[in-house]
Amino acid sequence: MAGPALKQLHSHRAIHEGGLSGAIGKTEGMLEFLQQGDLTSANRAADDLIDYWKTRVISHADAEEEGFYGEIVEEQPELKDAVTQLTRDHDLLRIIVKDIEELREKENLSPAVLQRFQALMVVNEIHSRDEERLLFQ
Repeated sequence: MAGPALKQLHSHRAIHEGGLSGAIGKTEGMLEFLQQGDLTSANRAADDLIDYWKTRVISHADAEEEGFYGEIVEEQPELKDAVTQLTRDHDLLRIIVKDIEELREKENLSPAVLQRFQALMVVNEIHSRDEERLLFQ
């Protein structure tokens, strides 16, 4: 059963905004270290950023899939396709994080890694906007 924060637009939106805001701040911090030429700190910041995506954003996605989405479809079967679309967004976030981890093993903080960090924020922002529109309005 989904917790009350997932079921109310204002609290759900706050979770989304907080997650994205934190990701933006951590990404900017990592980029600042890179611009300063501090690769050790940039790599630590990248590790922290990956952990953030997993523990803050993807764990929220997991919670939605484990209860909230099922309840939505049970109450409003016409939203099944929307929930499928939103679940695919979560899968994209997981895939991109995994790609970042694999690329970092080979390329450290290459342009491809940095592009994927940016992609995470874009996918997450679009997903959150769509989720709020499709499930709460």
